[in-house]
Amino acid sequence: MAARAARSDLHRASTGRSLNASPGLPAHRPRKRFGQHFLRDRAVIERIVAAIAPAADDLLLEIGPGDGALTAALAARVRHLDVVEIDRDLAARLAGDYDPARLTVHNEDALDLDLGRLPRPLRVVGNLPYNISTPLLFHLLAQADRIRDMHFMLQREVVDRMVAAPSSPQYGRLSVMVQHRSAAVRLFTVPPQSFRPAPKVDSAMVRLIPRAAQDLGDVDAGRFAEVVTQAFSHRRKTLRNALASVIGPEQLIGAGVDPGSRPENLSFEDYRRLARTPDQRDPALSHKRTLR
Repeated sequence: MAARAARSDLHRASTGRSLNASPGLPAHRPRKRFGQHFLRDRAVIERIVAAIAPAADDLLLEIGPGDGALTAALAARVRHLDVVEIDRDLAARLAGDYDPARLTVHNEDALDLDLGRLPRPLRVVGNLPYNISTPLLFHLLAQADRIRDMHFMLQREVVDRMVAAPSSPQYGRLSVMVQHRSAAVRLFTVPPQSFRPAPKVDSAMVRLIPRAAQDLGDVDAGRFAEVVTQAFSHRRKTLRNALASVIGPEQLIGAGVDPGSRPENLSFEDYRRLARTPDQRDPALSHKRTLR
């Protein structure tokens, strides 16, 4: 049975068939509430798989498999694949189309997924819904110690922000948070016509390689997130004013940061140094810090 399933997966991967093409099943209508845009371009799918270069024994997790076009290409190359799909109809189709020994379907919201339930180190891939891409990235980066690498299709504007350099127009909170936890590399762009339905914007593929714990600079995650969020909440102000409620000017200077700089002028390493400075507020008045 497993051999037949493997041959079926390989056939689907080579012909471009997805779950929508399964005999006797009506085409799945993309649902706006889930931000569904199904990848249909065989050349793009092959390019994604080539970028990932999965080995048979890799622990692969696909987020948002949708109608299964990329899933088929991945399943043809690994012995077992985990997928997380919030849409009950699509999850049921996937579960029925594959031998459970080769594919495990997690019918849940990826924002609630605890990677601790899965073996490590995971390789994570997905065509992420635009409407939850940022919180989902933060959710995964918070569990980066369990991840080997990540390959995501996202709105091109989001990828531009993720890989942006300091002092560039795209550089902001997302840039700092992503680059602090991972090395981010933009791979290639994808036009709207590669999807069904076609989105109104271009997409891009990005690779994220989590940084080792010892490379994070012994920084409290909550403190780091708070300093970055506070800074970019007032990005038009100088750091002296933007961070006045949490870091004093003497502390800025002590961390090697010019108080007259603006938030977008600092690298993630600069923000790490700022996060190591003591909170100048009364601890009794400090609110709870979270990564989000």
